[in-house]
Amino acid sequence: MRSEADLLPLSGLQHLVFCERQAGLMLVEQIWEDNVFTVQGTLRHRNVHEESPRRERRGDLIIVRGLPLRSLELGVSGVADVVEFHRTDDATGVMLTGCDGRWQPFPVEYKRGRPKIHRADEVQLCAQAICIEDMLGTRIDKGALYYGQPRRRTEVAMDDSLRELTWAAARRLHELVSGGITPPAIPKKECRACSLVEICLPSAVQRQRVEPYLDRIAEDEEW
Repeated sequence: MRSEADLLPLSGLQHLVFCERQAGLMLVEQIWEDNVFTVQGTLRHRNVHEESPRRERRGDLIIVRGLPLRSLELGVSGVADVVEFHRTDDATGVMLTGCDGRWQPFPVEYKRGRPKIHRADEVQLCAQAICIEDMLGTRIDKGALYYGQPRRRTEVAMDDSLRELTWAAARRLHELVSGGITPPAIPKKECRACSLVEICLPSAVQRQRVEPYLDRIAEDEEW
């Protein structure tokens, strides 16, 4: 259980799973740069939060946008894009002020682009679910990621493997921040789309790894 002062941005978990160095640059060194992709993502989230009612009801569905989230156990806080509450007869459903019956929370996170191979987006969504569980005393079995390219939802099961990955990411994020650690760069193809690529300089790290190898080859040839 962590204190309020120890809470880290929930979105940091997504950055950490995508790239630990990116998370270190952002949260340890407080460095951030925008590019076209981050601006598009910001605008998409702004549209979700600001251009629709904060709360609306559609029969057996209640939609809440921009819901503040927090988990002292996970050690993160943030804001959910959308949390849907579906009417349920299950006793695990939560009670909502001004609404009769019980309601099952269902978090929805909006993302630009397409579904990813890595699980960074899923971890972010799972962290939101854990926060809601802690805040409302319930259990969430699934949520959804809405990607801008297919314009449809990808349902995500909050199973044990995803929860374990999310808890491990939270522990690692706190380890980096409390220790003031910025991990070294690991060059990969995703670096090209990162807004911090000119600061991180993964290509320079790659050259540093290649140059000693070339030097050794040159020395061998001299012999």
